[in-house]
Amino acid sequence: MTKWLLPATFLILAIGFALPAASDPWTNSDLIAPEVVAKAINAKTAPVILYVGFPVLYRAAHLPGAVLVGPTSKPEGLEAFKTALTAGPRDREVLIYCACCPLDRCPNLRPAFKLVKELGYKNVKIVMMPENLHTDWVVKGYPTEKAPS
Repeated sequence: MTKWLLPATFLILAIGFALPAASDPWTNSDLIAPEVVAKAINAKTAPVILYVGFPVLYRAAHLPGAVLVGPTSKPEGLEAFKTALTAGPRDREVLIYCACCPLDRCPNLRPAFKLVKELGYKNVKIVMMPENLHTDWVVKGYPTEKAPS
């Protein structure tokens, strides 16, 4: 029995790391890679980008054209997010990102994405930044903006 225990454990761990965490309200098809977003930002029909993180980080650097919503881990942030979402057509492409910390610990993306699903939006994606904005965006040379002082 023990000769199968170690291989079975590795298999279970490998499967677990390949799938989104059980607490994630999104699936892999709800995620979009940073390199795809960087190209889309320069397109004539750029998506709406909503930043659901902390204002101090937004002011330091954010994706070009991103709208500051604020932390959706707080009720007032969720309300601001809902207002920003409903400001345009329901079928428009919307990208959500935070990148304040590693994705698996982000306090803001899960509440925002749950609200998106509750409201019935279909064309919404999470910008996949597993570590943070600096590591997954800035270091790779993708464009950023800073908020005016």
